[in-house]
Amino acid sequence: MSLTIGIDSGTQSVKAIVLDLVTRKVIAEARAPHKLIEGLPLGHMEQHPQDWTSALDFVLSDVAAQIGSAQAQRVCAIGVSGQQHGFVALDENGDVIRPAKLWCDTSTTAECAILTKKLGGPKAAIRLTGNLILPGFTAPKILWLKRHEPENYKFLRHVLLPHDYLNYFLTGNFSMEYGDASGSALMDVRTRTWSKAVIKAIDPKLAGYLPKISASHEAAGTLRPELAAKYGFPENTVISAGGGDNMMGAIGTGNVVPGVITASFGTSGTIYAHANKPVIDPQGEIAAFCSSTGGWLPLLCTMNVTTVTEQVRALFGQDHDALNAAIAAAPAGAGGLLLLPYLAGERTPNVPMGSGVLLGLNAQTFNSGHIARAAMEGVTLGMNYGLRRLAALGVKAKEIRVTGGGAKSPVWRQIMADIFGVPVVAMVEDEGAALGGALQAAWCAALRDGNKKARLTDFTTGTVALDESTRCQPNPANVARYRAMQAVQDKLSLALRQAFELQRALVAAT
Repeated sequence: MSLTIGIDSGTQSVKAIVLDLVTRKVIAEARAPHKLIEGLPLGHMEQHPQDWTSALDFVLSDVAAQIGSAQAQRVCAIGVSGQQHGFVALDENGDVIRPAKLWCDTSTTAECAILTKKLGGPKAAIRLTGNLILPGFTAPKILWLKRHEPENYKFLRHVLLPHDYLNYFLTGNFSMEYGDASGSALMDVRTRTWSKAVIKAIDPKLAGYLPKISASHEAAGTLRPELAAKYGFPENTVISAGGGDNMMGAIGTGNVVPGVITASFGTSGTIYAHANKPVIDPQGEIAAFCSSTGGWLPLLCTMNVTTVTEQVRALFGQDHDALNAAIAAAPAGAGGLLLLPYLAGERTPNVPMGSGVLLGLNAQTFNSGHIARAAMEGVTLGMNYGLRRLAALGVKAKEIRVTGGGAKSPVWRQIMADIFGVPVVAMVEDEGAALGGALQAAWCAALRDGNKKARLTDFTTGTVALDESTRCQPNPANVARYRAMQAVQDKLSLALRQAFELQRALVAAT
């Protein structure tokens, strides 16, 4: 048995890869899309968990067909990566009560304030959990359900995160691991235990609805016999603990030892590093997460990246090549045009009521090329806000490994290098989260089979590879220009905080 499968369930689709542990190559891939629920109020972002499992079933059937029945019998383990922070509410029978509220849902601002006050304020929240209580996290979503849908809350008996729900589908077991659990705001990241204070602030009964948290090398279970028969996999196929998409992305980019920094340019933007001890931000802007490797994963997250560039592309009716050509033709700095890219509010900095703002429109900049470049630069400057905060906490970048849709654009990679001020390089295998799932699954299977000396690095080394043809070096003149633009974006964000709240109230009133 020398094949593992990695799954990545994101906001837009479920992806699967099959990794051959002998050749260290990906030999099959599949993808199935799913959608957000449309027509919800502003700030509400939800999906049906059943859509995830339908997509998961499709991609597993697809890759099984691609490799054939003989190869399918070589599958030894499956590892699942999932979008972080989502709240899957299940009843006593394990059935879904209502759609899942997602990481990008910002409807829980009031619940964040309530929980923070009950805990004794922001500093107390950081002291108790390592993190602030933010709208994206799971804890305020649970309180939201209790306050706004008591008729649904009364049936709640199991709380899972998105990847845990997929593990439940595969195994029939309720489980959770340290990495993804640390992004729920329900856990003390220092002790890796559920926070009694947060649970009490929501509902003391919640303690009975949360699964046991396990270490990342432990299995969630084995594949249900009926699914093993359907896909043609062995009945003892291990389902590893899995983890959040950022935790699995870290594994898939070899970010499993100190000194490596990964940036993911997808629907959201994340930058993270491995640490051997908790990295707690006293300001709460950098998330103090655990990794899915046994360490910690200090992480910054912005909510607006390719969603912004894709909306600009659609606005001007361009394909990706035309968009990149227009951006490349516009000058660095877009002639002073600056986008504050808070189309879905923002998490870092914490501006859940924020909206998008273009500063610097004039006769020279009011065109598709300048606006598109301002969008690409604006979301990257937003990520650099957090990168500088990481540096202040002692996590400094010498090189950044980039993944996600944005990493495929040469012009964007150069903009990243110029804004971050360090070289950037993409990966040979860009599906980092799915690859991370396959690698963690291999580690878990090796331990299950009695190899007590197995280490995750045994599998990342020789599998994870940089695509040196994509490496971009920072341009010193552009670095200086973007440093000045960063100062303007930071000041603009601060100056408009109150205006954002007034504007949101105006929209609600209409």
